[in-house]
Amino acid sequence: MNWKTLDDIDMAGKTVLVRVDINVPVEAGKVTDATRIEKIVPTIKDIQAKGGKPVLMAHFGRPKGKVVPEMSLAVTLPALEAALGQKVAFAENCIGAPAKKAVAAMETGDVLLLENTRFHEGEEKNDPAMAAALGALGQIYVNDAFSAAHRAHASTEGIAHLKVSCAGRLMEAELKALTAALGDPARPVAAIVGGAKVSTKLDLLGNLVEKVDHLVIGGGMANTFLAAQGINVGKSLCEHEMAETARAILTKAGETGCAVHLPTDVVVAREFREGAPHEVVAANACPDDAMILDAGPETVTALSDVFETCRTLIWNGPLGAFEIEPFDAATNSAARKVAELTDAERLVSVAGGGDTVAALNKAGVADRFSYISTAGGAFLEWMEGKTLPGVAALEG
Repeated sequence: MNWKTLDDIDMAGKTVLVRVDINVPVEAGKVTDATRIEKIVPTIKDIQAKGGKPVLMAHFGRPKGKVVPEMSLAVTLPALEAALGQKVAFAENCIGAPAKKAVAAMETGDVLLLENTRFHEGEEKNDPAMAAALGALGQIYVNDAFSAAHRAHASTEGIAHLKVSCAGRLMEAELKALTAALGDPARPVAAIVGGAKVSTKLDLLGNLVEKVDHLVIGGGMANTFLAAQGINVGKSLCEHEMAETARAILTKAGETGCAVHLPTDVVVAREFREGAPHEVVAANACPDDAMILDAGPETVTALSDVFETCRTLIWNGPLGAFEIEPFDAATNSAARKVAELTDAERLVSVAGGGDTVAALNKAGVADRFSYISTAGGAFLEWMEGKTLPGVAALEG
């Protein structure tokens, strides 16, 4: 990786433009989950410690280039001040006179938050004039928003070419973790890919069968692969129209030497509700009137044996309908096994994606993985092998 970090740049007396992701959930005018805000604190504190003055740039919601008062970043100020333990100034525009005036008023130790970058059409269009207007506010650019790095916007990509640029602590941690998982991993490498639809993860599966030694397919996706092999999946969620694609992925895996693991036994039920009557059957014995809602215990035992042989594991998507009991059993068991091996320093484990994070939190093991990415789209595109504009700009 040819990108700089905060450690590589002299920031003393400089105004430091920091792209952060504080697009947090809000209800009744209050932030309900400050996780994203808390994660940017180390970067801000380190910039301050180096004598720099942090100016925070961020988007909030989808105002589509117009000023939408209810999408003002001002709503995040109380949570931001609580996380930092200090007052945070606010500029009512991210460019132009209001922004310049607020920056000019800063003293060492101050933090400034600029208004929503997406209030300007030039942000999402990556307009050079918008990037230049942002760049005019400071001397150094820091990108700490990996979760927005798959967007080529003025504040994530355009500005990086105009300034001395580096990765913030959150971006640095994310890039190091993902490089360790897919860039130059300790082998053997396993990937767990779950979720409802094969069609949404075609690029991901195509990339992984060339990169990993073991590919575990779970969730509704597994049903599609079973059906593609002529196995009856009853009334299960299944994309029958993707059968040919599924078979092509299995063929490609055979050519690359990637072992694909599908359920050998499954948990079936006639209705999708908590505590519904259910039974465990062989994967090829799903009754016509039943749905496959989870992988079975035999499958979990086999996967645990696979994990024992691996050095690296990357996880995106649950193995079953983890949201309701008892169809969370396979995901919970697999997650605990991965956590156990990670604790023993036998496995580097990296997971990401909204459902995945929720599932690992539900299993109570999220804090025992090597790294958990909260970046949904960017994490997925990285796993797909795509170039992320916000990262590539830092390398340029």
